[in-house]
Amino acid sequence: MTTKLLTARGILAIGFLMLTAVSCSNQRNNADNKDSTISTTDTIAENTSPMKAHADINATKSDTTGSGSAHFTKKDDGTVELTLQVSFPQMANKSVAVHLHEHGDCSDAGKGAHGHWNPTNEAHGKWNSTAFHSGDIGNVSLNEKGEGSITLSSNRWSIGGDEKTNILTRSVIVHSGVDDYTSQPSGNAGSRIGCGLIAAN
Repeated sequence: MTTKLLTARGILAIGFLMLTAVSCSNQRNNADNKDSTISTTDTIAENTSPMKAHADINATKSDTTGSGSAHFTKKDDGTVELTLQVSFPQMANKSVAVHLHEHGDCSDAGKGAHGHWNPTNEAHGKWNSTAFHSGDIGNVSLNEKGEGSITLSSNRWSIGGDEKTNILTRSVIVHSGVDDYTSQPSGNAGSRIGCGLIAAN
């Protein structure tokens, strides 16, 4: 009788230990799966962050012929690189000012874009000078066909970042004159002959 009782107790003890081991194993698996889910979610969020943006620039007036493109690319060092190309035949052999403006609105011959994009509330000036707007790109020299280009990078810009750096929903404005880099608040750059809205690719 005693032997049978001990055997039964032994079987129960072994069964309890097996159940405990299975439970611990399941808990570890659940924890591993949870960590895996978090890691996957973080990866997906990072991969869906926009890396490029562009603006198709068009003439703002019916009596103006012109077009262009602006391509923004997020680089490995975190800066954003702009490659800008414009073609305005009536401005051949001249220079034109180009700026990023506050709003993505090309209505009313580009006036809907409002003023220069200036999230840091600085004075207008030449790019990389003591003080300048984040939208102060500068002057672009045009050849005998009215074509010109410029490339520059900035850590002031982001594609989809916070309000102080995000270039999305801004406008690229091409002016009829040159930026003197001193007149406030816009450099006396003339009328707005081209405009393009910046959007993620």
